[in-house]
Amino acid sequence: MKRPNILLTGTPGVGKTTLGKELASRTGMTYINVGDMAKEGELYEGFDEEYDCPILDEDRVIDELEDKMSEGGVIVDYHGCDFFPERWFHIVFVLRTENSFLYDRLESRGYKGKKLQDNIQCEIFQTLYEEAMLSYREEIVHQLPSNTPEDLERNLDQIMQWIEQWMKDNN
Repeated sequence: MKRPNILLTGTPGVGKTTLGKELASRTGMTYINVGDMAKEGELYEGFDEEYDCPILDEDRVIDELEDKMSEGGVIVDYHGCDFFPERWFHIVFVLRTENSFLYDRLESRGYKGKKLQDNIQCEIFQTLYEEAMLSYREEIVHQLPSNTPEDLERNLDQIMQWIEQWMKDNN
């Protein structure tokens, strides 16, 4: 039975991991956090001193994911999305969070200074939504509010319904 591939993207701190893990738990789909996968496989090509973080080797990430993606039934979680092949995903969800919530979430993760400000600006200017719109067919890109536990439940319900419909239409 064919299952869809889903991309969860958005600024760090919007709730991609929480949503992705719960979605995988409810659907039996495979959840992949690209940041964790990169850390485990050391898929880096350097270190960014300004942001105090490693630089992702996007080609190695693509190589690592290719076989899994062709099987289907994968939920990918990453804050960037423009380097993934368009053919991989059946739907893209961009999570959006109000700045007051996002600021507190990022601060609690230890973000400060330029890194904190740049991520807040990224959300204000819809940078990742625009990146998704430029990288994928417009009709498969959807924004979801991600501020409260109620938003999380609504998003889970909505995505579960979409998965059910996709499976009916494609099997």
